[in-house]
Amino acid sequence: MRLATTLRRFELETRPIHPDTRAALDLRWAQLPEHVKTPNQLLGRCAVGCEGTHGVFPKCNLTCSPCYHSADANKVRIDGDHTVDNVARQMAYLRKIRGPRAHAQLIGGEVSLLSAEDHAQALLAMRAAGREPMSMTHGDFDDEYLRDLVLDADGVPRFDKVSFAAHFDSLMRGRRGAVRPHSEAELNPFREKFAQMFVDLKRDHGVNRYLAHNMTVTPSNVDEVEQVTRDVLEMPYDMMSFQPAAFIGDDRRWREDFGEVTIDAVWERIERGAGHKLPWQATQFGDPRCNRSTVGVRVGAGFAALLDPEEPKDIAARDRFLDHFGGMIFGDVPKPILTVKVVRALAAHPGDIAPLIGLARRVLRRAGGLARVLREARRGKVSFKTFVVHNFMDAAQVDPAWKLMEQGLVADDPLLKETQERLGSCMYAMSHPESGRLVPACVQHSVLDPIENVELRRLLPLPGLRDGAEPQIVARPSGLSAVRETGPARVGSI
Repeated sequence: MRLATTLRRFELETRPIHPDTRAALDLRWAQLPEHVKTPNQLLGRCAVGCEGTHGVFPKCNLTCSPCYHSADANKVRIDGDHTVDNVARQMAYLRKIRGPRAHAQLIGGEVSLLSAEDHAQALLAMRAAGREPMSMTHGDFDDEYLRDLVLDADGVPRFDKVSFAAHFDSLMRGRRGAVRPHSEAELNPFREKFAQMFVDLKRDHGVNRYLAHNMTVTPSNVDEVEQVTRDVLEMPYDMMSFQPAAFIGDDRRWREDFGEVTIDAVWERIERGAGHKLPWQATQFGDPRCNRSTVGVRVGAGFAALLDPEEPKDIAARDRFLDHFGGMIFGDVPKPILTVKVVRALAAHPGDIAPLIGLARRVLRRAGGLARVLREARRGKVSFKTFVVHNFMDAAQVDPAWKLMEQGLVADDPLLKETQERLGSCMYAMSHPESGRLVPACVQHSVLDPIENVELRRLLPLPGLRDGAEPQIVARPSGLSAVRETGPARVGSI
């Protein structure tokens, strides 16, 4: 009996695509609007999309123009119990609806305002639900905070890998050493310092990393995107993500005509900075009006895209991969288990071997050939790079469009109808277990955050001197600030 149970568990663990993953993908595909059910669509075929937290730590200690947080966000106290409890609830619901594996962002205000221990517990809660967490930060914290987060009390790593997305741009105010930057170039030392902390962490403790660099783009800094791309490519970031600003959040910080910056304008500047065309049409997450991305190998100063949309053999290999491997979980899977998964998948579809090998050869050729790749690898100049643009929508359209969707109505107004199409195709969902639903990120930020933050302000008020309680110190003095106050320890947590 015990042997039979063990064999059944082994069969499930080594099955190329977990049945819960298959069910979640099929549901996601069925829910997509027809206009995005294209051969290059990844949602519902390869992934369910990204996920994020909400209402778990709205407060931030920088001021940005624009800022997607509502006016009440900074009036909510940081409370670790509240954070960890709600992260666990949200992730558990995502596991139930969207399967055993997905990428999820620990996002709110500024994540490093959490104590290192609470931050770690939130990440562990996400991992327990099968999520690959990424901490979203402005990057203005010290190495000691990072090590307190990653290492336990005995100095032993509690994570084998950590993922962070650090937001750097000249629209941000209050960063130590760059309170009011006048250009993007002024922030390069801070970008480099942030990434170097993770390089040192790997050297000292063997902890792997995935680093994304985020930048908000407005008319005032759009012409600096090219140089930012060029500069950050020389730093150890794995992803470069750019977000044209939208009219969301605190309207006191809307100081430009954000509509002047288009997804095409940003992508053209990224390509100029990269020094290469960056083909993106071979794959698509959600609606092309919202997202654009490409993945490739950087070899020296060159870039070889994994897929060339103009090469029929690449497209044929893509289709085979999506048909037979889409939904296979590769990350955080023990190598022996992953090996058996791949062998089982190839055994079921032996005709895939030659096309996939052919794809690898073409990528190698685009990279300059094997000799060049090996030469640059010896110099440490070979790495995978992802380029992304996320093009958010204005709250003035999201709010009425969502209200109509909640009533099951399709808008007559062309702009609201377009907004509904994009919301229905959203690749980024947030979990509401109390009401049993998932909502697109633009809806969360435009419609729900302002309501949630009013309630959170009541539940987690900022401490006042009249409270008569000692503030809780949640980070060492060498951290982001000398003392981080969250009010009386664990008061008001839910």
